[in-house]
Amino acid sequence: MVRVGCHISIAGSIDRAVDRARDAGCDTFQIFSRNPRGWRARDLDAEVIEAFRAAVRSSGLGPVFDHMPYLPNLASPDDAIYERSAAALAEELRRCALLGIPYLVTHLGHHRGAGIEEGRKRVIAAINRAFDETGDTGVMLLLENSAGEKNSVGTRIEDLALIYDGLDDRGEFGICFDTCHAFGAGYDLRTAEGIDAVVAEIDELIGADSLHLIHLNDSKGDLGSGLDRHEHIGLGSIGEEGFREILRNPQIRRLPLICETPVDARRDDAGNIAKIRELAGN
Repeated sequence: MVRVGCHISIAGSIDRAVDRARDAGCDTFQIFSRNPRGWRARDLDAEVIEAFRAAVRSSGLGPVFDHMPYLPNLASPDDAIYERSAAALAEELRRCALLGIPYLVTHLGHHRGAGIEEGRKRVIAAINRAFDETGDTGVMLLLENSAGEKNSVGTRIEDLALIYDGLDDRGEFGICFDTCHAFGAGYDLRTAEGIDAVVAEIDELIGADSLHLIHLNDSKGDLGSGLDRHEHIGLGSIGEEGFREILRNPQIRRLPLICETPVDARRDDAGNIAKIRELAGN
């Protein structure tokens, strides 16, 4: 059996996400703990915190993942943006701790022309600083691979490994592997050989035990396109056969799988979850 879920809205109140996740057929789920398109976040009051924790406990769903909002850029050469981004990461770690969420996923950002090496240094420094400021929250930060967009940091597995190796306490960090991003970056996930090669590279450069989450998304872009455009499972360039092979890989199959797929007239979240279970042979 696979553990599969999707990204869930927190509209109305964060605890409502749990019922939405159950209604979609999730085993696990991911949220934003706040508005993902702004810098400011409302404080979490005690009633909301307890309501969320109680809802998760009673649901039996898990693990729960939080995702960093869109605006922070941990690789930014702009000092004002960089400072706000590092502060936002520290704040999100605190919010996860309050809510009892064990994992926080972050994109690594864009160096805006300053160069990949400088971008990596900025990311490493921002993450180390955020953990120094927050102390032992018990929250693991998961570094997500990017799709190879212009000036992006963390596209190649070796790039993720260099960042991972620069972090002060690697016991507090792990990897979130996004299939759409990897495909856009040139990793061919349509065959067993291609998938095995990716997993082997992660194992060699970072360690297989560093993988804690798969963002399972099809791609609207072609192989190596550099496009971060998610598609319904099996309806994009990776395709159904590709996802059958992905879900046969034992290192991937054992992990929580989160869809960040569109919601439109073709298919909803429950439909993508059902499709994954079908392709996994559940």
